[in-house]
Amino acid sequence: MAKTLNILRNSVRLTLQELRVNKLRTALSLTGVAFGIFCIIGVLAAVNSLERNIQNEVQSLGTNTIYIDKWDYSGGPDKPFWKFRSRPEMKYEEADLVRQRAVLLDDISFLLRTSSAISHKDDLIPRASVYGIVPAQMTIQPIKFEAGRYFSQAEFDAGNNICLLGFTNAENLFGTPERAIGKQIDVKGKKVTVVGVIRKEGTNFIGWDYDNCVMMPYRFAKQIFDAKSSNPILIAKGKDGVSTAALMDELEGIMRQIRRIAPREDDNFSLNSVEAFSKAITGFFSVLNIVGGIIGGISLVVGLFGIANIMFVTVKERTSVIGLKKAIGAKKSSILFEFLLEAIILCLLGGSVGLFFVFVGTKISSKLLDFPIYISLPMLITTIIVCVAVGVLAGIFPASRAAKLDPVVAIRS
Repeated sequence: MAKTLNILRNSVRLTLQELRVNKLRTALSLTGVAFGIFCIIGVLAAVNSLERNIQNEVQSLGTNTIYIDKWDYSGGPDKPFWKFRSRPEMKYEEADLVRQRAVLLDDISFLLRTSSAISHKDDLIPRASVYGIVPAQMTIQPIKFEAGRYFSQAEFDAGNNICLLGFTNAENLFGTPERAIGKQIDVKGKKVTVVGVIRKEGTNFIGWDYDNCVMMPYRFAKQIFDAKSSNPILIAKGKDGVSTAALMDELEGIMRQIRRIAPREDDNFSLNSVEAFSKAITGFFSVLNIVGGIIGGISLVVGLFGIANIMFVTVKERTSVIGLKKAIGAKKSSILFEFLLEAIILCLLGGSVGLFFVFVGTKISSKLLDFPIYISLPMLITTIIVCVAVGVLAGIFPASRAAKLDPVVAIRS
């Protein structure tokens, strides 16, 4: 153990000495490793952070949740626009019929989606997202409040002219969310009292814009908006332990019964699974990680040859020293380990430089974007493993050459 530590100490000392003596040569050789690590870890950090942000948005749509709509959210050339446009809209009554027949269902919500100008005194928001909701909405997609409260069952039943206001709308109309509570806004000529302000969330990837929204009880919303032209949807949530596939099968059968669709006829509705969104996102970002890895790998190959070049030059410069060490009893394995360790240390230094620039990039990107970019512990471990692997590959041939030198020939050189 003491001998190994001595070799390690000497290798570190000699490596640092090489850095001081040959600054330009070392800097140029380390650039490839630094750039390769920057590409690999930078891409991993950006892609993983973006994926995590989107997956969080997906989870906010509800776990084990199915969106029943006339539209198929996956799109594609095999899903023509005209085909879905001609389908009938979802109906409020269908939610109750599904609830009565489904066994695997925890709850189901009916939702209107439209847009409208809203105002308070002289302040106007020309286009706000308007949602007409039912009590089950809170069960399926829990709403977090910055101020105020949710609607009561009595308010839902009576269709009171009340609303929940998005965080951004509350700020634009009243300055702060707290000041919005109890105030009235104008929506299509109707006075609506604000009873709650939704916590700031941002727009998610399928277009829910809670920060810029107004939520009303469905019975009130249908008085001022045409339900058929308000993109109504059903949102179904399965019971705990029920698989998404089983829930979709049951819902498809029930919806076909409700709409009296003949066995040979196609569905006139679509079942859009949140789980399917999540899997598609994971697959997409896996491809991005592979592409980033290939780009970084090419840079690392360049860095590998740069480090190997340094090591060959180092072996050449220290040939006489190697001969003296072997003459006084140094083993081949000791010489091999010494030069391999130097190559690994050089790669770790290059990796540290690349990692530093990734860190700076994450800080800048986090300020520019609406979500944090981070370097996780697995990424740091990946950096170390990659640097060690590159160091071994770059140093193995120069180190083998040094270990095989004849001591007499080496000393004479």
